[in-house]
Amino acid sequence: MDLTIAGIRLDVTEEGYLTDVSQWNEEIAKEIAQKEDIELTDKHWEVISWIQEQVKNEVALSIRGIKKSGVLNIKEFYALFPGGPLKKATKIAGVPKPKSCI
Repeated sequence: MDLTIAGIRLDVTEEGYLTDVSQWNEEIAKEIAQKEDIELTDKHWEVISWIQEQVKNEVALSIRGIKKSGVLNIKEFYALFPGGPLKKATKIAGVPKPKSCI
């Protein structure tokens, strides 16, 4: 499926996740976040960087992993990415949907 964000034609899944991580950039992240009603702060970028690093190192993402990350606690994670934090955070970070997300 194709989607144009920030003037760039992207390959995405039916749920809107990038299928090619190399297409991701900060402008794309900002537009995806805006569609999710999220205004990105420094803390959001910190979480996004952590998520991308985990995926690069082939670490499976989960809410439990976020809790152990040392980057933020679960309450903060839900506050930053309300209504499905792991789904929204990974979509904005341009990484595949975690297997732990339904």
